[in-house]
Amino acid sequence: MPVHLLDSYNRSIQYLRVSITDLCNLRCIYCRPPEGLQLISHDEILRYEEILTIIEIFRDLGVRKIRITGGEPLVRRGVLEFLSQLVAMDGIEDVGLTTNGVLLAPMARDLKAAGLNRVNVSLDSMRRETFKDVTGSDKLDQVLEGIKAALAVGFNPVKVNVVLLEGVNEQDVAEFARLTINQPLYVRFIERMPFGSDPAPRSPESFSAHRVLEIIKNEVGQLKSVDREPLDGPATMFSLEGATGRIGIIDPVTGHFCGTCNRMRLTARGTLRPCLLGPQEIDVKSVLRRGASRKELEQLVISAVLSKPIGHSARPDRLSEGMNVIGG
Repeated sequence: MPVHLLDSYNRSIQYLRVSITDLCNLRCIYCRPPEGLQLISHDEILRYEEILTIIEIFRDLGVRKIRITGGEPLVRRGVLEFLSQLVAMDGIEDVGLTTNGVLLAPMARDLKAAGLNRVNVSLDSMRRETFKDVTGSDKLDQVLEGIKAALAVGFNPVKVNVVLLEGVNEQDVAEFARLTINQPLYVRFIERMPFGSDPAPRSPESFSAHRVLEIIKNEVGQLKSVDREPLDGPATMFSLEGATGRIGIIDPVTGHFCGTCNRMRLTARGTLRPCLLGPQEIDVKSVLRRGASRKELEQLVISAVLSKPIGHSARPDRLSEGMNVIGG
């Protein structure tokens, strides 16, 4: 009999997002609080063996999909060996990695050799000056080369995540959509999450993901709905007629898809976060490091899952810390 990890509202939790580092080689305006970041000390970051132990517990309770995030996960030393161990774990059906793409080109072949099959690349503009304004860095060419390299070594699919920023990247929407016509790319347009105790003065709000659909219909072509895959996240998928790739929208702010949320998050500093936009975190690291038994850890995970709320408010609180720690 298959094991199902259910929360208090009978949602099946199948997906764990794992941040392995708070470090990043970009400084995106929507990810970092205006006051800057206080990085976590080395000792406070979960060790790889600790991460694998926690993942094994989730696996035993029914989780089948893992996504590795950061910060930027490719900057952490030893990531290839860690991924190879994770991919080899019995019972885990889907391992993906989200990267900003800067280091992807030189690492793509080794990542594939480690057993990784899926990769998401965060890219909010293909215009050089806009990319620099958003990321604080002139590394667009490296990111585009990373996407090409990922396709060349056989990652399938390669997903491109575009955070929607009012007044910044509306004019990029049509160009991103056209990428899917002749390439097996999944381009997903994502409403920007609020974070930090105060709005960042340089960080624009999101525009609606549904506005994306109107832009594409007006400037590129008609879209048809595409069925979701069993382990898909919250994206609603579409495709242009005759296109090789797909287009998705992820609308956590306007769409309120909380009722079907199937995920938990493990932060870089060893806490479980039941809801991205909720304040609650459960410390698993200190319990693990004091030598807790497997049964104790299992009960802690179950308790964390049962604390998962039914949803966030119509105007969710801003996140209490940067996405580099939480992992998105």
